[in-house]
Amino acid sequence: MLTIEEAFTKFKSRLELNDKERQDASKRQNEIRDIIRDKVNLETDFLTGSYKRHTKTKPLKDVDIFCVLDKEKEGHFLKKHPTDLLNHFKLLLEPKYGYLNVSLGRRSVRVKFSNGNMTDDKVMSFDVVPAFRENGHYVIADPYTLEKWTKTNPEIHTEKATAANKAFDNEWKPIVKMIKKWNDIQGKPIKPSFLIEVMSLEIFRGPFTGGYIYELKSFFATAKLRLRDVWNDPAGLGPAVSDEMTYQYGTAEQKLTEVSKHIDRVIQFKNNGSIGEDLKILREQIFGDMFPLS
Repeated sequence: MLTIEEAFTKFKSRLELNDKERQDASKRQNEIRDIIRDKVNLETDFLTGSYKRHTKTKPLKDVDIFCVLDKEKEGHFLKKHPTDLLNHFKLLLEPKYGYLNVSLGRRSVRVKFSNGNMTDDKVMSFDVVPAFRENGHYVIADPYTLEKWTKTNPEIHTEKATAANKAFDNEWKPIVKMIKKWNDIQGKPIKPSFLIEVMSLEIFRGPFTGGYIYELKSFFATAKLRLRDVWNDPAGLGPAVSDEMTYQYGTAEQKLTEVSKHIDRVIQFKNNGSIGEDLKILREQIFGDMFPLS
């Protein structure tokens, strides 16, 4: 039987992408980028989001591809409704991937890979984000806001995640992925998942204590107390990251209360030397089947 420390180390490893997943992701994202480059005048394109920041959980979903358009040649889209730009990208991708597998998101166009034999080692979907460069940052389509366009800078998000990970003895990213896995298992009461990263930038302060269970206890307790705070974009540009939580607070607070109770039971079993009981709670009540028992 594993000790709780050994189980968390194994769990951390299981949350990492394997070679097959990396190869699959690389092949598919490059294919999408080639299609866009062939049809749209771009300054550049690059991977971003949690995949780029190494905080993405498995199975892979919503891998972000950031496409920066040439403003001189494509700037006419800025004079139109942002949905026109998203629809343009959607129409470019549909011939290759099919009408049912390409859809509009809030700020992106999603390409879903559903071949009927989807397993956890397959990339589930990509989010293609059209953008324009503007005064040291970027603007992206955001039809649900009054401004219709949102300022962002994913490069700053990556820099802050890297700095937080370094300050936390390279354990910030693994523990963020653990919390995201809990969020997935619970039906995503915290939305978007990027909000977990934003909260973690403030809640986790280095150095790492060496005990995952105690760091998780601190996060869940603090997250419940501060859930209704306004959590702003770490780049200081776009709308609050917490703006999707309006109708989620009650459910999220309930889930945070429940997980805190489960964590307390885990710590109690750990302190009593009840090896195995603590792992069962972590697997059955918190993290699901990816958490190891042996």
